Amino acid sequence: MKIPKDDLIGVLAQFNPWWRGEPVADLPAWRRAAFRELHAWVVAPPAHRAVLVSGARQVGKTTLMLQSIADLIAGGVPPANILYATFDHPLLKLAGIDAVLEAWRAREPAVPGPEFLFLDEGQFIRDWGTWVKHQVDFFRHRHIAFTGSALPLLESDQESGVGRWHTIKLTTLSFYEYLQLKRIPHSEIPPLRSLRETFAWSEAAFYRVAEMAAPLVGHFHDYLVRGGFPQIAQVESVTQAQRLLREDVIDKVLKRDMTVLFGVRRVLELEHTFLYLCMHDGGLLDVPNLCKNLEVKRPTALKYIDLLESTHLVYKLPPHGYGKDILRARYKVYLADAALAPAALLKGKGLIDDPMALGVATETAVFKHLFARYYARDVRFTYWRDKKNREVDLVADMGGKLVPFEVKYRAQHAGAAELQGLLEFMRERKAERGYAVTKSLTDFGPLAGHGDVMRIPAPLLCYWMGQGELDEPVEA
Repeated sequence: MKIPKDDLIGVLAQFNPWWRGEPVADLPAWRRAAFRELHAWVVAPPAHRAVLVSGARQVGKTTLMLQSIADLIAGGVPPANILYATFDHPLLKLAGIDAVLEAWRAREPAVPGPEFLFLDEGQFIRDWGTWVKHQVDFFRHRHIAFTGSALPLLESDQESGVGRWHTIKLTTLSFYEYLQLKRIPHSEIPPLRSLRETFAWSEAAFYRVAEMAAPLVGHFHDYLVRGGFPQIAQVESVTQAQRLLREDVIDKVLKRDMTVLFGVRRVLELEHTFLYLCMHDGGLLDVPNLCKNLEVKRPTALKYIDLLESTHLVYKLPPHGYGKDILRARYKVYLADAALAPAALLKGKGLIDDPMALGVATETAVFKHLFARYYARDVRFTYWRDKKNREVDLVADMGGKLVPFEVKYRAQHAGAAELQGLLEFMRERKAERGYAVTKSLTDFGPLAGHGDVMRIPAPLLCYWMGQGELDEPVEA
């Protein structure tokens, strides 16, 4: 649609205050762990590619880009060669990317040097995959970063996108980032290069670290209730935080993005499907039960779940193994953040007083932390269950090396009797080590009689997995 150039320039001038020599207003000094990866790909990409920051609404994608822009300007990049545009804006969406670039250069003539394009909500750019491919192939002086909270064309454009963009998957805040954001002291807890280091600790070291971590337990429970959406996490009232989570994240995805991007007409059915998943977070997906309770057909239910995954509200976890049994097995479904279920189901702080719900929320948080830490290394996650219903919550396949994690977030200490599934999996699959994620800080250390199993309290595991300042990823 033809939009007057003056109107486009007026919108862009609001989004790009550095053209007038002004800084970005209210830009937080604190940075997420993903900032370093994004900025490296923007400034000096290891390969000539665009960079896609993919994640749910309100996880901080825009802030990351604006912080990168501030660093570029501080580093001497001419402000005229930096463009930020959000295609969530109706005029920019209607005008299209080419008209936006034309308006930019009419307002700010190019100066020598590379150009930096930061494009928010890229899924609203018409034929965005083809456009990015063309830019990367023919405009090598342009460094392009774009975000997406819902990417309906990602799979269809996958072939044309090979070698054209690098994806950074931005999850909600880790527990470590949450502590930083809330300015909660935690510097006494020793960092880990690898979880394997704990196998060499002395008995005294476990007691000492447990004592250091004691003040963090209450904050961990608060984190599970408030969630990892940066702006929402800073709201003092839990009731208000959960209301904002429903309005700014859940409702906008279900009632806006799904309609605009995917053409979903039966929004109520989709919402009911999401609420069903909230009630079964971390559980095996029982499609017949879902269809019976919600009165929807199987193809429709599976389509809705795929759409929820596309908009980063849920993760699907496949079963571990091979063959026909696996093909017939069910997926597990995790919410993208432990706080989504209590917010959607109006539970308030009730999660903390419900041992079963608290255990489910912890398992969800553990999965998210492991996924966020390892996804860039092509680690495949599955769950395992045998014919005797012994199971392991999470299995990380690290290039053929299997590392199982079993979450036992309960009052009693985890012993061999409670970890039969973990021990059986390690015996069958010859896993070198495994981890039991526990609740009590005193339930910390090697499993008695099984030196290849380490019990780690959930707050500490999430803390270490979320550390962002390490040069190397924390390994299991």
